[in-house]
Amino acid sequence: MPETTGASYAAASYKTAGVDIEAGDRAVELMKEWVKKTQRPEVLGGLGGFAGLFDASALKRYERPLLASATDGVGTKVDVARRMGVYDTIGHDLVAMVMDDIVVCGAEPLFMTDYICVGKVHPERVAAIVKGIAEGCVLAGCALVGGETAEHPGLLGEDDFDVAGAGTGVVEADRLLGADRIRTGDAVVAMASSGLHSNGYSLVRHVLLDQAGLALDAHVDELGRTLGEELLEPTKIYSLDCLALTRTTEVHAFSHITGGGLAANLARVVPDGLHAVVDRSTWTPAPIFDLVGRTGRVEGLELEKTLNMGVGMIAVVPQESVDVALATLTDRGVDAWVAGEITDRGEHTTGAALVGTYAR
Repeated sequence: MPETTGASYAAASYKTAGVDIEAGDRAVELMKEWVKKTQRPEVLGGLGGFAGLFDASALKRYERPLLASATDGVGTKVDVARRMGVYDTIGHDLVAMVMDDIVVCGAEPLFMTDYICVGKVHPERVAAIVKGIAEGCVLAGCALVGGETAEHPGLLGEDDFDVAGAGTGVVEADRLLGADRIRTGDAVVAMASSGLHSNGYSLVRHVLLDQAGLALDAHVDELGRTLGEELLEPTKIYSLDCLALTRTTEVHAFSHITGGGLAANLARVVPDGLHAVVDRSTWTPAPIFDLVGRTGRVEGLELEKTLNMGVGMIAVVPQESVDVALATLTDRGVDAWVAGEITDRGEHTTGAALVGTYAR
């Protein structure tokens, strides 16, 4: 044991060590109203329990229910939120990253939990983050049944934070979507992204903020707003739109376009022996993608394997389902178009490829 003779120490407490339990309690009180807005009939109890409760008897209506789960974070986009001092949008990104992975197999999102790690609990900031998560859960049709806020003094700066989440959904076994349903001739229907979404921000920040030294509060004419506003544009949540498609027409597969870009993520749902061909000329990427590429002199293929390039979700549907699929998405306010088709692999060696030049 270290020698302490003659040393004078103030009485220690959790608070003097950097953890403020009272501030955490205050944050919980502030977030309660937002969490309440996400409740589904199956949710039991309220915020503050050791575990979130969900009445599984609701699954009795399924013949063979399969539970789908996913977990994710929002990456270094949180650094932009921190610099901007804007905390109520990052939660949308978290819900999108988790629940739009779950809906890919055709599963209905049921509930979600979150984990918020901070250097110091600022109750209003934590509540703002949870507000965004709750709003995202409403858009995804799921309940926010619980979470954890952890204060890590000494490991994180007072203004530093990170968020992560986990979600659960359910799908009837015989309605499970995926590669085994895809056939030659199927159409690849693209759904527009709302911007960068929540991927590739290490590259984006490196190019625009570190290398070019652009200010987040600077107005960028080609974006029509400040750079910070563009970078914090919330990720589009497609969960209910995808479920609407499965109810109105036949869908063979979905692909959530996240890290790895369009080709790599689409290839994940294309079966051996077939190939997805996507025509770049069917859409024009938003200006932010060109800004990143041009400013950082980033090669086109590097951009495409890092960013979504304007497509956030793909639906693979039979040709006879295209008209209904596009009409359904249009009615729901989703910009969608036929971007390609499924072919025999032939000379191709990967599951998906982009051809042509982006429309201008």
